[in-house]
Amino acid sequence: MNLNKEIQQLNNKLDLLRRKLVAAQSRGDELVIQQFERDIAALSKKAASIKGQQSRQNASKAEGLKALPFSRALTKQEQADMGKLKKSVKGLVVVLPITALGKELGLKEVTGFAPKKF
Repeated sequence: MNLNKEIQQLNNKLDLLRRKLVAAQSRGDELVIQQFERDIAALSKKAASIKGQQSRQNASKAEGLKALPFSRALTKQEQADMGKLKKSVKGLVVVLPITALGKELGLKEVTGFAPKKF
């Protein structure tokens, strides 16, 4: 399963448990409250683990891109016709600064990474 989907599902379950916990607290049901708190702690731990796994994957992708011999910022004209650019440059990887990978690399503008100069 995709890590993003798995994190989203865990967050949805956490939301549901937190709402149920508030309802149980308003009723004063101690056994149910303890069970929900244990479940919330377990799901939170699992979500943190998956987020760590996701950050490790991004770091390894970033290292792979940094290893490519050539990179440069793309012009607006190149960005407008991305299909043509990708066809003309073999092995081009385009990274946007708003993505997790772009943030990992510390990019400020759209950048292309390739094995040869383009």
